[in-house]
Amino acid sequence: MTTVIAELAQWGPQVQGPAVVSLAEAEAYCRQLARSHYENFPVASWLLPPALRQHFCNVYAYCRWADDLGDEIHDPARSLALLAWWREQLGRCYQGDAAHPVFVALRGTIDEFGIPRQPFDDLISAFEQDQSVHEYETFEQLQDYCRRSANPVGRIVLYLCRQSRDVTCAWSDSICTGLQLANFWQDVSRDFDMGRVYLPREDCVQYGYTREMLERRETNAAFLELMRFEVARARGLLTTGWPLVDAMPGRMQVDLDLFIRGGLQILNEIEAIGYRVWDRRPVVTKRQFARLFLTAASQSLWRRVRQGNVFHASKNIGGSAP
Repeated sequence: MTTVIAELAQWGPQVQGPAVVSLAEAEAYCRQLARSHYENFPVASWLLPPALRQHFCNVYAYCRWADDLGDEIHDPARSLALLAWWREQLGRCYQGDAAHPVFVALRGTIDEFGIPRQPFDDLISAFEQDQSVHEYETFEQLQDYCRRSANPVGRIVLYLCRQSRDVTCAWSDSICTGLQLANFWQDVSRDFDMGRVYLPREDCVQYGYTREMLERRETNAAFLELMRFEVARARGLLTTGWPLVDAMPGRMQVDLDLFIRGGLQILNEIEAIGYRVWDRRPVVTKRQFARLFLTAASQSLWRRVRQGNVFHASKNIGGSAP
């Protein structure tokens, strides 16, 4: 995947003072970044209401920069310095003094939808934690990481859809944490190669999977039971958040439904290979993705038909009253 690191030479900490690009140029930069850095952008863009497409690009550009500054520098000290700079740019944005093109574009999105600073700050906090924390003792600690690394994106989307309420935030958090866990269990081997272990130590102890077994990437009965437990927990989180689909407007129902089904499909693929993720990375194929998309779209159509029938039925009942 292409990263933004090469763009530091043009848009890095040396960018000071007032905005160096116009709003139109900044928005074009965010659109280009989304199209060139996110392989599923054409599908995601088509699903989004036209009025929201630019705002999603602006948010994506912010997340892409923050993520790459945390993951692609490969020098913890420099990553922390750059993330501190990114937080400073965020602060300037909220003070109405944006300079970087991402924040020039994002400022309008923040104003229009009343998005608070917290979710943007939380993302930076998670990427800062990545520089020093590579393993987790408890699921509670891992869940707190997901609260800051995944859940903020869902909460920002709720603001963009003007659906941010306590109940929708709870559903969104459940989905986002479930998706993050599904990706962790898909990438157990890949993450281990990068020195990261997301399997909580307390869970490993519970199922008798020792550190020595982990270091040997051993697939045994203990590991299979451990992965079965982790997959079931992630599936429970994803399905718990499903009521959020009905709360979302229009095309966003298809988009969210597709995300949930994609996460569940990853978990299904892990099951299909017998939880042997040390030996093989489970993936969702393009054909499976197309099938998931058709299912999500048909379910959205069915919801509209059902809601229309309920509306007409209630109207008829009201009209027949004396």
